[in-house]
Amino acid sequence: MSTHQLAQLNIAQMKEPLESPSMSEFVANLDRVNALADSAPGFVWRLEDEDGSAVGIRPFGEDLLVNMSVWDSVESLSSYAFRSGHADIMRRRREWLTPMGADHAVLWWVARGHRPSLAEAKERLEHLRQHGATPYAFTFKMAFPAPDADGAK
Repeated sequence: MSTHQLAQLNIAQMKEPLESPSMSEFVANLDRVNALADSAPGFVWRLEDEDGSAVGIRPFGEDLLVNMSVWDSVESLSSYAFRSGHADIMRRRREWLTPMGADHAVLWWVARGHRPSLAEAKERLEHLRQHGATPYAFTFKMAFPAPDADGAK
């Protein structure tokens, strides 16, 4: 068993406020998509507010949604993100979200049991934006193995 787990942060810029009629389908799917994550193989933890989602947490700006979670592996997160019911919502993201020019998602390894802070996540995203993918902060397109992937403990 690895001594590390995968943390991820992604941010998304809303086209309209969540209360807007144009965002109603997005909002209506939040509980379902969160439940899919919670029950997905390899899921460990996700950032939540008192309502069980993260839509009320806005550390990057009022129009930016944040999603942060921890998974057992890149493969488990990838399977959830791109091959589950979550992918159906992702295909429709341009209905609700404005494409972002800068990197908006980052992955990094954390010690098993660690729950990343938003400050930590923001720092990893900034590192990715400044330096590109490195073992410190990377993307699905250029993922790095866990520090103990060679079997060293």
